[in-house]
Amino acid sequence: NMKKFKLLLLALMCVAFLPSKADEGMWLLQLMQEQHLADRMKAQGLLLEADDIYNPNRVSLKDAVGIFGGGCTGEIISPDGLILTNHHCGYGAIQQHSSVEHDYLTDGFWAKSRKEELPTPGLKFKFVERIVDVTDKVNNKVKSGEVKEEETFEYDFLKKLADEELKASDLNGKAGISAQALPFYAGNKFYL
Repeated sequence: NMKKFKLLLLALMCVAFLPSKADEGMWLLQLMQEQHLADRMKAQGLLLEADDIYNPNRVSLKDAVGIFGGGCTGEIISPDGLILTNHHCGYGAIQQHSSVEHDYLTDGFWAKSRKEELPTPGLKFKFVERIVDVTDKVNNKVKSGEVKEEETFEYDFLKKLADEELKASDLNGKAGISAQALPFYAGNKFYL
């Protein structure tokens, strides 16, 4: 037993000293060119340009990839809005359609025609229209005393900021458009 333990310990130590590759975590789409992310991905075989992935002024992948339900990623794969997502993301929708007679969670479901598809009332799918850096606006509100720095992380402040920015934008009044402000990098950056 001691021999096995020593062998396991040696194996763990060897693995611990293997080189690892860090890719800097989650990337922000609007910073792809600035951070040369597309260049690094091209070196690994990417065939798309950075503008093909994210461009707020024309069609790009941002128009096919969105937020499924409460925050999962989803992809539109047909002109009619057929969505792909991970099983755990669609679990609630699958459960909503399941019954004792039709256990779709266990048995799965396949619609052979458009008529057989099961709509999911209340399911939302959101697209990113654009990403805007609003850090200076937040910092100005803190400097002017309009808000305390610690309050910039609170829902009420972020919601009010998003509403103000949307109201002042060219997207104001367009159907289906909403805005969300979020802190990044421990509050050193704010994006809408």
